[in-house]
Amino acid sequence: MIALFLYRITLLLLFPVVMLLLVIRSKNNPAYRQNLKQRLGFFPKPFCTGGIVVHAASVGEVLALRSFIEQLLIEYSHLPITVTTFTPTGAEQVKKLFGHRVQQGYLPLDILPFTTLFLNRVKPKMVIFMETELWPNLISQCRNRGIKLLLINGRLSDKSMQSYKKLNSLIKPTLQAFDSILTQSKENFDNFIELGANEATCSISGNLKFDMKVDAALAEKQVQLQSLLPQNRPILLLASSHQGDEQMMITALKSILTKQPDVLLVIVPRHPERFEQVEDLCLKQGLTLTKRSHNTLVSTENIWLLDTLGELMPALACVSVVIMGGSFSSIGGHNPLEPALFSKPIVVGNDMSNFREVTQQLLAENGIIQINHLNNVSEHTLLTETLLNLLKDTKQQSALGENALKVVESNQGATQNTINTALAILPSLVQDTH
Repeated sequence: MIALFLYRITLLLLFPVVMLLLVIRSKNNPAYRQNLKQRLGFFPKPFCTGGIVVHAASVGEVLALRSFIEQLLIEYSHLPITVTTFTPTGAEQVKKLFGHRVQQGYLPLDILPFTTLFLNRVKPKMVIFMETELWPNLISQCRNRGIKLLLINGRLSDKSMQSYKKLNSLIKPTLQAFDSILTQSKENFDNFIELGANEATCSISGNLKFDMKVDAALAEKQVQLQSLLPQNRPILLLASSHQGDEQMMITALKSILTKQPDVLLVIVPRHPERFEQVEDLCLKQGLTLTKRSHNTLVSTENIWLLDTLGELMPALACVSVVIMGGSFSSIGGHNPLEPALFSKPIVVGNDMSNFREVTQQLLAENGIIQINHLNNVSEHTLLTETLLNLLKDTKQQSALGENALKVVESNQGATQNTINTALAILPSLVQDTH
């Protein structure tokens, strides 16, 4: 209790700083400024109460939860489903995928007055968090109000666990407040137990990110993007890139172009506020560029900048080779299962710590290429050589892609496991009698 009290006081004191940071960030992304009231607990009206809240921090989490939320809409058709995010891009993705079938808003800052207002307005029966989204104050309040708590797709890396251990007096009771914690794997299960979770409430459900599928809307968007791309050029795609990834890829591309001048590079920055920065970087390197927002055919340009939201997945289906961003810039990588769904050959850098187990599975089945540091050989040199070899060997491209898809298909089923747990905690036939 003392740790939670100190946590609440600390966040309250830091509130002006947090708001200032949100305002500063809104200079590049106005959506942060437009939704500040929701950060204070003012969930947008009109809204229905007494349902289920699912929190998906950003775009990646929303996409991973897609099948699960669809199942919630079926199993709990008599209850409102509310999907909260913390980023504007995540909010946009919710709107695109679910429209008015769910209530959409932002989860408030984890500060007592704001979380109290949020819970008073929404009055959920159950709140579902994902992976390592631990909000001590909100979770404590839910437990005190008798609101069911479920942590799904639990992921806790060794690095994160060491950080959380420093806050053990706060994190342990937070984990023990959950009615159930479902983890991606045995390793994650063990880490949650070591951190203080109740073993009786923990189980291994598998990784929701394997449970992806290509639906009609995605297929339609794929056809639309394909119509803008050249049909006779090899295409590389740098997915979810961060600062450092683009420079690495551009350096490699310039070397590749000396041997294969018809190569096209598609760059998909992770954060939309960096679109202009990435464009400037490419042009300063002497490369030609066109943008997706122009909605024109790609001709002889070196780079196609995907400066739109929600189009990474369909774009993956249109290219020859995918390079995962975040793996060359100490971010920990991004989800390699998305290109695997389309049987694409995947190349990643040294740092895939966010998806270590998935990467190990793909490596074991020869479904991914990971570039590791070698003495006296630069990373961009290794990346260049790897991509040139792949571009020359279409059979290897096909084999890598097929192996990656097999890994996805053989690991599916986490969605049903998770739904079964939700139904055990909150039976779907329970009607609101108030």
